[in-house]
Amino acid sequence: MSYKLGITSMSLGRATAGHTLTHKLNMAQKYGYNGVELFYDDLVEEAATRFGSGSAPSKEAQLEAARYTRALCAERDLSIICLQPFAQYEGLVDRKAHDEQIEKLYFWIDLAHELGTDMIQVPSSFLPAEQVSEDMDLIVSDLQKITDIGAAASPPIRFVYESLCWGTRSDLWETSWEIVKKIDRDNFGLCLDSFNIAGRIYADPCAASGKCENADEAVRQSMERLVREMKPYIHKVFYVQIVDAERLSAPLIQGHAFYDAGQPARMSWSRNCRLFYGEAEYGAYLPIREISETIFNRLGFRGWVSVELFNRRMGDTAKDVPEELARRGAASWHKLIKDMKLSVDVAASPVPYAPVLSYHPQQSLETAQRAVSAWVQGFRSKVVDFGK
Repeated sequence: MSYKLGITSMSLGRATAGHTLTHKLNMAQKYGYNGVELFYDDLVEEAATRFGSGSAPSKEAQLEAARYTRALCAERDLSIICLQPFAQYEGLVDRKAHDEQIEKLYFWIDLAHELGTDMIQVPSSFLPAEQVSEDMDLIVSDLQKITDIGAAASPPIRFVYESLCWGTRSDLWETSWEIVKKIDRDNFGLCLDSFNIAGRIYADPCAASGKCENADEAVRQSMERLVREMKPYIHKVFYVQIVDAERLSAPLIQGHAFYDAGQPARMSWSRNCRLFYGEAEYGAYLPIREISETIFNRLGFRGWVSVELFNRRMGDTAKDVPEELARRGAASWHKLIKDMKLSVDVAASPVPYAPVLSYHPQQSLETAQRAVSAWVQGFRSKVVDFGK
């Protein structure tokens, strides 16, 4: 497989902000995407509005919505990469809650079958520490259980595991890889996410600098380990996500616009401040180019590349949000192709756009000024190089 461009459906605008799945899929098609990671919330919203009568659609309504979504994607020549996120599962101290999650899994497998996808994404749990066991054997056993259930399904289902940078027991790619090795099943693999890699070892949104101590050396060592550990097992990387994030002008502590006492700072930062690759004009600052060089040119990864964005812009009710985000994601993909010197047949070319900005009290105006300046310069020159 060569490279295929994907995006998470939620990344094109939140359903709760009025952005319909049909419109988002139209924008994905327009800007040359090959597939989508289907966010469960989008499926539920589709079920509620099109096949249900309330905010809690029945299982049958969700299955009907899955069939409808599959048809929508097929009409637009979009693959459904996976259904995600099957979250807060592994290592539950409350084993009754574990059993309820297993029951939920069987339904998710039914949804995956109706969607025509063979993969479910599992992010590492970020429940409070008292709710998640420290016993790695239990965590592995739990994940083995869903893997075996998926293998027994007809057709079989694969699971792709990802360490979130604010995960309770798994917050590093190294931890997720150790888990994958211990599970030792063909249908259980890894998602390498550039944001979550850098967000844990390079970035500290609570620090004035936005960086961890010795951040650059930590990334260098981590990338050396990634090549050493993963190169012989590159087939265990089921897909990758390449995105960046915004450096905040003030630490994300109490008093900051994004502060939430009920969740880790990295989670608040992730939900509000992710950016597409190469968006320096919006304040992107993570070492995503170095991480991407390792993934594509040192590991030799080929396959699905998803630009999974989470950003406050997704919650904006403006009707142009899905198109803006689809266009920005496609532009970042072209930049990635050029920077990594990838050989890719590109289906569509993004065009320059005027950045739509939102201001928060704890942000300086520098981000807005950079974005406007970059756009004006590009407009004046009438030249946009996407590495074709």
